[in-house]
Amino acid sequence: MTELLQQVITEIQKLPADQQDAIAWRLMAELKDEQRWTQQFESTTDKQWDDIANMVRQEITSGETVPLDEDDEYDELLKRL
Repeated sequence: MTELLQQVITEIQKLPADQQDAIAWRLMAELKDEQRWTQQFESTTDKQWDDIANMVRQEITSGETVPLDEDDEYDELLKRL
């Protein structure tokens, strides 16, 4: 277990049982979602990847995309940890 995860669990243990359960349900849902994404990702064929790449190239060429914001909130959170 990572140190960060241990810190989070320690803090969660200080909460009332109903709040612990609420957090546990959210974490379980997140884990299940991650497992589904992993399964879908691993079952993607080379042809599907090629089709996606071609679609993205077309969207870029036609101007349907926008640049990503470099000041992403997630990056800011990681910097504070």
